[in-house]
Amino acid sequence: MTQGLRDGDHDGPAYDDVLTEHTVYSEALRALGLTVEILEPLEAFPDSIFVEDPALVFGEGAILLNPGAPTRAGEAAAILPALERLFPQVLTLGEGHVDGGDILVTPQEVLIGLSARTDASGAATLIAALEKLGRKGRVVETPAGVLHFKTGCGLIDEETVAVVAELDDSEIFGPLRRIVVPAEEAAGANLLRVCDTVLLGNGFPQLRDLVEAHGVATMALPVSEIGKIDAGLSCMSLRWRAA
Repeated sequence: MTQGLRDGDHDGPAYDDVLTEHTVYSEALRALGLTVEILEPLEAFPDSIFVEDPALVFGEGAILLNPGAPTRAGEAAAILPALERLFPQVLTLGEGHVDGGDILVTPQEVLIGLSARTDASGAATLIAALEKLGRKGRVVETPAGVLHFKTGCGLIDEETVAVVAELDDSEIFGPLRRIVVPAEEAAGANLLRVCDTVLLGNGFPQLRDLVEAHGVATMALPVSEIGKIDAGLSCMSLRWRAA
């Protein structure tokens, strides 16, 4: 994990510190009523802690994705047995690349952000797979300089999304209300809604105040170490409500 991909040449995280953050994260999910299963480590894949990227899951089924970074090419095959055990059906992409970090599931549709890790071919095959699960997908653009679509946005409730200024666009989010993340706390945009609580990094007090002012409960968690490999709260788990 300490050798995970990162944007830039800065130092990576310390293993023990990430383990502490991951443990706090897992305990927070359990405290909110979720059942948590932690998969065995994959030593050959430093980024495999980010289980959200190789799969997209719903109660009615899962879709095996194809991460765009060459060093992550084997992660989908590694997670497939777990998906087949947990879901009534598992669909696959026929071609192209898609990272789960580029997918935002909203009440109305599934937004797929094109990025350096998700291409048009992969997005098209994902939309076809979503249709088989009775869901609608729509392609949007991830702004330059934003690694993943969800690096810059996250749902707060059924009608509201927090966005960085580069994603403050009604054409992208349609009827969803947008709350703009303060520029100095843009890294906090990768928040995570779990049931009626929003998890966010503990280094983003202004954003936390904005979310709570909207009437939504929050829980602040440490994410500074995992952030050194360009990750946040949504990346480290696959979440679904059983059908």
